[in-house]
Amino acid sequence: MKQYVIGIDIGGTNTVIGVVSRAGDVLASDSIKTRDYPSLDNYVTTLSSRIQALSDRCGVSGNIEGIGIGAPNGNYYRGTIELAPNLPWKGVTIPLAQLIEGRTGIPTHLTNDANAAAMGEMTYGVARGLRHFIMITLGTGVGSGIIVDGNLLYGSTGFAGELGHVIVDRTPQARLCGCGRHGCLETYCSATGIARTARERLSYSVEPSLLRRIEPDKITSRDIYDAAVEGDAMAISIFRETGIILGRALADMCVFSSPEAIILFGGLAKAGDFIRRYTEEAMNENMLNIFHGTVRLLVSGLKDADAAVLGASALGWEKVVFEQNNVSSV
Repeated sequence: MKQYVIGIDIGGTNTVIGVVSRAGDVLASDSIKTRDYPSLDNYVTTLSSRIQALSDRCGVSGNIEGIGIGAPNGNYYRGTIELAPNLPWKGVTIPLAQLIEGRTGIPTHLTNDANAAAMGEMTYGVARGLRHFIMITLGTGVGSGIIVDGNLLYGSTGFAGELGHVIVDRTPQARLCGCGRHGCLETYCSATGIARTARERLSYSVEPSLLRRIEPDKITSRDIYDAAVEGDAMAISIFRETGIILGRALADMCVFSSPEAIILFGGLAKAGDFIRRYTEEAMNENMLNIFHGTVRLLVSGLKDADAAVLGASALGWEKVVFEQNNVSSV
């Protein structure tokens, strides 16, 4: 009998669901708008029904071996989402793995969304063959997955590697982060952070820009990219500023795990050289001497949804194999 798992990527904007085969093929996928569900119960109900509908559509209902979930502030040890600032259910701990397993009857396991992306990249992307790397996800927030000796680093609490919440600005004007602190990396280098930079620049500058055609509150990272492609000087300088902040932070991150590579993933990473060039320059300029020339800066080639869903599904397979081995050893 063929085996399949469900991979789920929960983001601040969208939740993507995929049915994945043993070969790593995504048979079909679906998505729901995370922000449309302020009620956790409604979200769990909808997500569970979509899992069943997707399984039925693929003709694999009854053959799903496990469910793997990647979520912001996901705790691998407890199967919970804990105090995620960019999700609708702020300030609470959610036993999501338990809730989904209770609704579906399928063994369910959960990890941080960036950890799931790192697993997907290690299995299917540019990190194949690497045993030491850091995955940086540049989405609604900034997440990270740290691979050491081929294994994800979880730490004692399950939350090791929240690099988006490294403080990069300690001035009185430092931006307030959704986590409640000021000056976190994600307030500057996420998709929402760079849009915030654009709004600030437009408010205190008289510099002409294509971005002035857009209502400030509606500016997105894509708008900034589109303006940069058109040669807009302000948009290009915003990417430069963002890249410098990110590059300096990445140089600091290399000190504690000595990675072979740092991989950028997510929508903002797709801005190409508009951000990569300045990030790489700042990273190398601020790198501790003993690490010079040892760390590559790479950009993921996987689709955002595919990498996260495949990574989450890899968590499902990991647990299936573990449980089968335990049974065989009894």
